[in-house]
Amino acid sequence: MGHVLGLRCRECAHMYAAEAIHVCEFCFGPLEVAYDHKAQHGTITRETIAAGPLSMWRYADLLPVSAESPVDLGTGFTPLVRADRLAAEIGLGELWVKDDTRNPTGSFKDRVVGVALTKARELGFSIAACASTGNLANSVAAHAARVGMESFVFVPHDLEEVKLITTAVFGGHLVAVDGSYDDVNRLCAELASEFASWAFVNVNIRPYYAEGSKTLAFEVAEQLGWRLPDHVVVPIASGSQLTKIDKGFRELTELGLVEFEREVRISGAQAEGCSPVATAFAEGADHVRPVKPATIAKSLAIGNPADGWYALEVVRRSGGAIAAVTDAEIIDGIRLLARTEGIFAETAGGVTVATLVKLASAGIVRADESVVIYITGNGLKTVEALAGHVGPSATIPPTLQAVADLLGRDGNLRAAKR
Repeated sequence: MGHVLGLRCRECAHMYAAEAIHVCEFCFGPLEVAYDHKAQHGTITRETIAAGPLSMWRYADLLPVSAESPVDLGTGFTPLVRADRLAAEIGLGELWVKDDTRNPTGSFKDRVVGVALTKARELGFSIAACASTGNLANSVAAHAARVGMESFVFVPHDLEEVKLITTAVFGGHLVAVDGSYDDVNRLCAELASEFASWAFVNVNIRPYYAEGSKTLAFEVAEQLGWRLPDHVVVPIASGSQLTKIDKGFRELTELGLVEFEREVRISGAQAEGCSPVATAFAEGADHVRPVKPATIAKSLAIGNPADGWYALEVVRRSGGAIAAVTDAEIIDGIRLLARTEGIFAETAGGVTVATLVKLASAGIVRADESVVIYITGNGLKTVEALAGHVGPSATIPPTLQAVADLLGRDGNLRAAKR
């Protein structure tokens, strides 16, 4: 842990020890992990990374934890898929999909939880907790079960049933709160003050938790042959994932692990029913106004995003854009990705694909760029959203004549038969 200098306030730069704190006592700004990259330069190489496990823990030396006994379910090093059919459909050139649907609990949250609970155990915590829109609840419950930690996860009462079941099955305490995610988050902030022995991964352990998202940048660079993409599109909920992907790319450059040609352009994706950051971007505002969420993309339904302003700053600095899409466009995005690349994304992935389509149509994402989109959750988590939109193309009796009749009236099937 000699590579970790401590925690630094993102506003006033005041330094703190690497403990379970997340807010600056001087200016109330958020804290993040600060590293001694000068000391690391030359000691972390492409070869040392390649010698590590085929998981996110190959980047342990770039994370704020000791990897001697990580809380791990085998997370990370998910496929980076060349998406030529999707690219052709929307008029792009080199397009890649970072498919984080393949993680153990079906979302990128396994990355942040693995780091958070590893750090929590190092700090002496035995109870894991979180506020969640669903995917984080799944991951905290699973990782806690893996190492015998008790867990308390708090979620909005109207969460998708699949996410409730796939959290409860791990045997922890699942508490539904009559309110939105922002209500749940406020409650957990209060509980973190009352229950100092609980590790709330996205409250008092948040500075370490957020660092797990950097591995999404590390893996993409390595899978591209240690080069950075020109442009990435990232879904925005709290905004933390987007800011940490940016931080990951910048750290690789600082350590000399990639050739720096230009800054990666970073664009963000939101649902119109919960688009405070996209609205601020469109208005040229320097602040993000909270909203009341109303969208099928519940995993992105954070009306008061903690890192919204920082995400806005990253996008503007890098020359990207932020767009919002309707629920209908989200469904179209899910179906487009599935039809062209065989990847089934949850509603957050539909937001990302639909935003890519919108930004490509506007010429913001260009055909001459190397582009990566982040698909962060599995479609099996939000199947309800597709009800009434997909289903059997026909229902027939079990006879050859019925199939013949079907082939006869469907030109596409006739062509397939030939």
